[in-house]
Amino acid sequence: MFGWNKQKLNNLMEQLRPDLSRESLGVGPNFPGVAPNPLLSSDARKRNAELRNGTLALGVLVDWREVNSNPRVVLILDVETADGISFRGIADESLTITALTRLAPGQTMPVRYRPAVMDHYVALATDASPAQIQQLSDLIASRKQT
Repeated sequence: MFGWNKQKLNNLMEQLRPDLSRESLGVGPNFPGVAPNPLLSSDARKRNAELRNGTLALGVLVDWREVNSNPRVVLILDVETADGISFRGIADESLTITALTRLAPGQTMPVRYRPAVMDHYVALATDASPAQIQQLSDLIASRKQT
């Protein structure tokens, strides 16, 4: 793809899938966009590696969009961090059919984010222990009570 730049590719994805545009996902201009194929995108691979080591937060599922039949989905979450920061997070995940059928708006999920970047990308924190999740949940709940 000589002569293509990332901005043109992001605009192409928004044209092909308007439901994955920044406006429809509810994020601002800092969101780099959904990669057509994250396995072929070096930026997406790097981002996913960084998110695996990211900071734990809690996300409440707002909506999701199926991207292809893998099933690859884009999860739209309202995220709350241990530091009291709230933002709209986007997780680009490959889920099993069973996990996909269990998705429900309002569902709370542990996620990881990159505090230094804050580009709206998050990843499901499948490695988080129930104790870590409970501790984070208690911290966020105590902050809301005061």
